[in-house]
Amino acid sequence: MNKITQLFNIKYPIIQGGMIWNSGYKLASAVSNAGGLGLIGAGSMYPEVLREHIQKCKKATDKPFGVNVPMLYPNIEEIMQILKEEGVKIVFTSAGNPKTWTPFLKENGITVVHVVSSSKFALKAQEAGVDAVVAEGFEAGGHNGREETTTLTLIPMVREQISIPLIAAGGIATGRGMLAAMTLGADGVQMGSRFAASTESSAHDEFKRTIVETGEGDTQLTLKELAPVRLIKNKFYNDVQELYAKCPSKEDLEALLGKRRAKRGMFEGDLVEGELEIGQIAGLIHDILPVETIVDNIITEFNIAKKEVATFEF
Repeated sequence: MNKITQLFNIKYPIIQGGMIWNSGYKLASAVSNAGGLGLIGAGSMYPEVLREHIQKCKKATDKPFGVNVPMLYPNIEEIMQILKEEGVKIVFTSAGNPKTWTPFLKENGITVVHVVSSSKFALKAQEAGVDAVVAEGFEAGGHNGREETTTLTLIPMVREQISIPLIAAGGIATGRGMLAAMTLGADGVQMGSRFAASTESSAHDEFKRTIVETGEGDTQLTLKELAPVRLIKNKFYNDVQELYAKCPSKEDLEALLGKRRAKRGMFEGDLVEGELEIGQIAGLIHDILPVETIVDNIITEFNIAKKEVATFEF
């Protein structure tokens, strides 16, 4: 057992990212049943919908699972009460100050992990009392840190600064990527894009197909004035770039973005006007597979790569 498998009582140090519109109870329970840690993504759920998914996840797995909660959520107080009432044991927080809710969660016996994009914020999370941090490089899909630090450089810099367990995220979808991250100092990995393109993901089939078709250079970080987000280049992305050419105000960008763009793209399958959030690693994802197969493939490749590295001579 390493620090992450021990902390969460799981078989493999593989965490499934809590992605909006992708991470319902079916995906979370499947990852947990396969030996990793599944996360329900609360960011795209109304409070009572989240409660329903938590209850269904309890029935679908007897293994540990968690909930990812963006702290900018408008119903955050109600969400936290639901987590307490439903007896959730693991919570990943993001998009906010960990000092705000970590004491409440810890008082209720919940293991707390916070997502960061820099060593500075990793230290602040450690000081806030979290049990571990996810350090996410800007290769990752969806909303990102403003520092634009890559996983390759972020992980060793964070490892140098903190003593609590470290989970690497951003640009990891394979066993070799997992080995690389752990060699750099991570105790485990969080994968989003790979699990978005799974049979059990709640994403629309058209979005899953688009992930598989996405190649090198087909994603871009944009909308930094609002909240940096990595998207697949489609018509909506091109509309954003055309607006940038006119030196838009923040209000102009907000007007173009509008409401429900992410739901339209990832959940409803609008590949033209929707927001298609995925990481750069999509270029290495070539198939849509059951979660159990994905985890087996990752662990098999990890072990093969580990043996290969052991034979290197200089």
